[in-house]
Amino acid sequence: MDGPGTKHQVPKDQSGPDASGPANLANRGASKQRMMKTAGVVLLATLGALIGVRSMAAGQLSVEQQIKAGLVPPVLVRDEAPARTPITVRMKELNVPAVSIAVIHNGKLEWAGGFGTRDDKSAPVTVDTLFQAGSVSKPLTAVAVMKLVQGRTLALDTDVNQYLKSWKIPQSPFTDRSPVTLRELLSHSAGVTVSGFGGYAVGEPVPTLIQVLNGEPPARTEPITVDVVPGTIWRYSGGGYVIVQQALLDTTGASFPQLMREMVLAPFGMSQSRFDQPLAPAFQARVAVPHAFDGTPQKEGPHVYPEMAPAGLWTTASDLARFAIGVQRALAGLSEDVLSQATARAMLRDIPPGVKKPGRQPGLGFFVGGKTDRKYFEHPGGNAGYSAYFMAYENGDGVVVMINSSSNEASRLTDDIFRTVAYAYNWPDFGPVQRTLTKIPPPSFDRYVGAYRSDSGALLTFWRDREHLNARIWGEPSSEMFPTSDREYFSRTSDRTWAFSEAGNAVTGVTLSEQATARRFTRLDDREGRNAVERSIELDKRVRNQTPAPGGQQALLGFMAGVMNGNPDYSQLVPEYADYVRRELSVLQKILREFGPPKSASFKRVLPNGQDVYSIVFATGTRDLEVLLAPDGRIHQTMFNR
Repeated sequence: MDGPGTKHQVPKDQSGPDASGPANLANRGASKQRMMKTAGVVLLATLGALIGVRSMAAGQLSVEQQIKAGLVPPVLVRDEAPARTPITVRMKELNVPAVSIAVIHNGKLEWAGGFGTRDDKSAPVTVDTLFQAGSVSKPLTAVAVMKLVQGRTLALDTDVNQYLKSWKIPQSPFTDRSPVTLRELLSHSAGVTVSGFGGYAVGEPVPTLIQVLNGEPPARTEPITVDVVPGTIWRYSGGGYVIVQQALLDTTGASFPQLMREMVLAPFGMSQSRFDQPLAPAFQARVAVPHAFDGTPQKEGPHVYPEMAPAGLWTTASDLARFAIGVQRALAGLSEDVLSQATARAMLRDIPPGVKKPGRQPGLGFFVGGKTDRKYFEHPGGNAGYSAYFMAYENGDGVVVMINSSSNEASRLTDDIFRTVAYAYNWPDFGPVQRTLTKIPPPSFDRYVGAYRSDSGALLTFWRDREHLNARIWGEPSSEMFPTSDREYFSRTSDRTWAFSEAGNAVTGVTLSEQATARRFTRLDDREGRNAVERSIELDKRVRNQTPAPGGQQALLGFMAGVMNGNPDYSQLVPEYADYVRRELSVLQKILREFGPPKSASFKRVLPNGQDVYSIVFATGTRDLEVLLAPDGRIHQTMFNR
């Protein structure tokens, strides 16, 4: 499903290029541009000299050698050498068939390579292997919009309905108060519905863009509407970028693939990339076959996305690196071939005033992050069977990872690769953290054994296994805790620390800190706590022995039947999941009704996080569905995708 890094097709072409766009921008002020290039080269060279890069020092390994030497763990313990894991071993552990990587250093493509095989014929991944980029399509679309804004064909703060001819945003009390603008659409602050898209299997009817906008068959998504006053909140919306796509088509008269090729792909040197949906047969031989959550090839092959602006890009890791380098060059004033320096900077800064910001700063088409003054721009992406992620510092470094799987395991491998590159270049972000290990007698762990719950309902359990203290947030894999002190512990598998609190001699709670955020968990009473701990220990055994949870299949089938009938038994769901199902009932119902009545179900495996995977035979085919039960037997979560 297309989305902002979540694990989860083609209108008729229009003719005629956009003659009124800023095609002549690169020809303006040639002498000024030469001066900017000279200054920019000096700037990047100076920055490169100032950045402490471990791998580039005398006698150290290159980034290619470091990746091939093994991936760096999330946590380094002082006075211990990093326990590197070969990337091929990690891919096997995480059930990832193929990965392509491109590394940017000092504004240049430093290295690119692939690992694994792209199909069932053992064809190796190369730098020319094509992947779907999912939501990474959005920043490229935003660049095309901003290029038209530079040329005064479009304006960021004008009512976008002025540019829409084939379709209009439906009038509502929300738009009456404030019309939708391109600035809001590009920054996910327009109050637009529909977060992402699942695509359509080859051979299925593919809706036109107008049908997608209206939510009309054969489109499988809801109508794209505005249900919040534009410019007041941030909410990720692929639907907003479908509106942008229609505005670009109506404004330029060009087909979207042609428009993007002429305005973005060709100027940035992305010769391997295209927005064609479906991909032309001539390029199929270079495609990395998409894989389902269980690691098997997706039977229907790559999905088709008429929603090209939010999800339609086919590309390589190297081409995405070229895109990032092009934006870096614009930011440094090295090139105005696509964006001016002022426009590039505006994309990373200019969001509507008053918008409530999420954990990361939204820009126009990008997200912006960075723990220090050295900022980076980024975007994740995920289509059915594919994952992608790129980031680049504004001043010259970056990395791109593309994988032909959309499972959680794929995102974990991406994290591993980013961490290793960050470690090689000593970046202030993405690298491993360092902890100090202290020896504590294992019996001291017993006072923390029990269950704890956060205000949001998340359940955390601790238990001792001989000399080890283990922890699990329900819905995640368990991990061993290591002491920094008697009350403070850390994990070697993620950047997490736990600090226990006491009142008198009793442990009352624990604070979980990760990535500059903290969550407080309160200790449950002994009866509820003992049951949760026992279930957590049993869950670990089930993962090792690959046995299903008692009652899991019955609970899953009952839940599906309730959703299909529009009357799920909410008492059989934990409160947080019940709230989710209430909000999304119509969407879940639509998906399951498309599947048809289930004919049979068989257990397949247990995932590391404890979810049982069942193979369900529906009237329309076989699909894998997942279910996780809470310690009290209620459904904690389910997962099913088109």
